[in-house]
Amino acid sequence: MKAVIQAGGKGTRISSITGDNIPKPMLEISNYPILYHQIMNLKKSGIKDITIIVGHLGNIIQEYFEDGKKFGVNITYVVEDPNKPLGTAGALYYLKNKIDDDFIFLLADVFIDIDFKKMEYFHYKNDADVTLLTHPNSHPYDSDLVVSDKNNKVLKFDHKTNDRTKYNYHNLVNAGVMIFSKETLNYIQEEKKYSYEKDIIAPLIKNGKVFSYKSSEYAKDMGTPERYIMVQKDYDNGLIELKNLSRKQKCIFIDRDGTINKYVGFLRNESQMELIPGVSTAIKNINNSEYLCIVITNQPIIARGEVTVDQLDEIHKKMEKLLGNDGAYINDLYYCPHHPDRGYEGEVTELKVVCDCRKPSTGLIKKAVEDYNIDLSQSFMIGDSTLDIKLAENSGMKSILLLTGQAGGDGKYDVTPDYICDNLIDAVNVVLNNEKERILKK
Repeated sequence: MKAVIQAGGKGTRISSITGDNIPKPMLEISNYPILYHQIMNLKKSGIKDITIIVGHLGNIIQEYFEDGKKFGVNITYVVEDPNKPLGTAGALYYLKNKIDDDFIFLLADVFIDIDFKKMEYFHYKNDADVTLLTHPNSHPYDSDLVVSDKNNKVLKFDHKTNDRTKYNYHNLVNAGVMIFSKETLNYIQEEKKYSYEKDIIAPLIKNGKVFSYKSSEYAKDMGTPERYIMVQKDYDNGLIELKNLSRKQKCIFIDRDGTINKYVGFLRNESQMELIPGVSTAIKNINNSEYLCIVITNQPIIARGEVTVDQLDEIHKKMEKLLGNDGAYINDLYYCPHHPDRGYEGEVTELKVVCDCRKPSTGLIKKAVEDYNIDLSQSFMIGDSTLDIKLAENSGMKSILLLTGQAGGDGKYDVTPDYICDNLIDAVNVVLNNEKERILKK
């Protein structure tokens, strides 16, 4: 598979750092340009045939990288007229007769460390025309969001100019890294300005051929001075390469009811979703660490017929929106819809089963391990119920019982947690800072 890097923009948002003498892809992180880091990441995944689209100050890029041989890759160039920019995708017109297979397309101001082999597998498995690398971020309220279904098929874009006060949403953004099929080039018919979102992806969404590849890997837009500083800090702290899914991941698994949101028994309506004070800060601290943050929750109200799948989805959208408003996000959420006992009015018969995903069974944990390459021996389960502590025991994780919600009062299992903490923020501090003086240890 080839790669095409769009490096032709002027970078006006970050000009206070670059000035007018350096193209933004040549902005350095630890003495090497962003573009160098991208090329090395591609090379690490076996992708060595790279085309770079250059425009404003493109000669600086060409002089630095030349034909790529000294970096162990093969680089060719498409040179835009800086006085006639072709948008984010117009320069693909010049590649119509040079690309005969699916290819990676990425923006040059995104700092990445990605296992592209895993993304390629997803792309071909879904027979996609476009695969978007997507992820949650710390500012969904001012980001263009991707809306997808349960099969990861993209349904539409929710643009940041929309008034989102009237509805809830999942925190899912396009990272600026994608795989295009060669057929996508058919949408570039002439030498003019094109947008990859409006002119390529939007028409293909209507055909059901665009998919969201949700990843926890590092892919951050460096288009502003603030984000550039953040990436440099993450690089210096060694966090970036640790997020690559070819490496084993550490995870903090979190229960939902009584741990993230205030416990109300069975939460049946999104209006009941209210975060426990301090939860956003706790999750934000996880986001800034080497740990993933994944929610594991039993939702038997689905099997009992009290809430539909769509209604539960609205509840989770509300939770993600509330967290996002505070600059926090979860990497993923897994729930069990089953319930083993029959006899409820309106129950969903096919969900009244004994399953392997209902806590404390480990089915959901195993799915998360498969999706995110998680090392359970270095992971934690945090919750307010003995179900959560038993799940940790069954999965080989350390456990933390919270004194919020049920505070272990469900009494379903005779278990001893590794730690007991007052709330989620104290529990996260135990994991991240080993603050043993703040906990009661087994």
